[in-house]
Amino acid sequence: MSKETITSPSTESLAEAAKAAQGKGLPPVHLWTPDLSGDIDIRIARDGTWFHEGTPINREGLVRLFSTILKREGDDYFLVTPVEKWRIEVEDAPFVAVDFEAEGAGAQQSLIFETNVGDRVVAGEETPIRVERDEETGEPSPYVMIRDGLEALIDRKSFYRLVETGEAQDGWFGLWSDGVFFRVIPAEDMQVDDGE
Repeated sequence: MSKETITSPSTESLAEAAKAAQGKGLPPVHLWTPDLSGDIDIRIARDGTWFHEGTPINREGLVRLFSTILKREGDDYFLVTPVEKWRIEVEDAPFVAVDFEAEGAGAQQSLIFETNVGDRVVAGEETPIRVERDEETGEPSPYVMIRDGLEALIDRKSFYRLVETGEAQDGWFGLWSDGVFFRVIPAEDMQVDDGE
């Protein structure tokens, strides 16, 4: 069958493929390299909401299944199975970190993030935290790596809580997790009263 005659799959057929591939743990999407099947009208908004043909996908289980077959190549995102590869649109990051737990303190601290699709990850060397700042407003956009190039935007309430666990080191205000110090903002840019 030529690519010209392939039509976009329904969300149900992708879900069936995801279920079949999932088994235990996450599917090995890094091993799946089918040719591009085309583009599918699925979009992940900045707030983590998934849309299909402009309508929110309200079935949480379906969104979670899709999240397990998500793959990033360069700046593009795809839903993949062993035999299909559909490009989707991601406005910012594919996931949102909606909560975290802090265990320990200082350099011994571990930050455990939870995403909107149920992933849990400890920030560390392989799963770093990074912060982008808007050039005009200086507003931070913090991210944590979840897996294989797929990041989660850390939501505002969690970021404010994270800042409370931070400290200054080598001219930077940042966060410790799993033995790694993640720079957030130059210490001189922090507006903190002496004694706090």
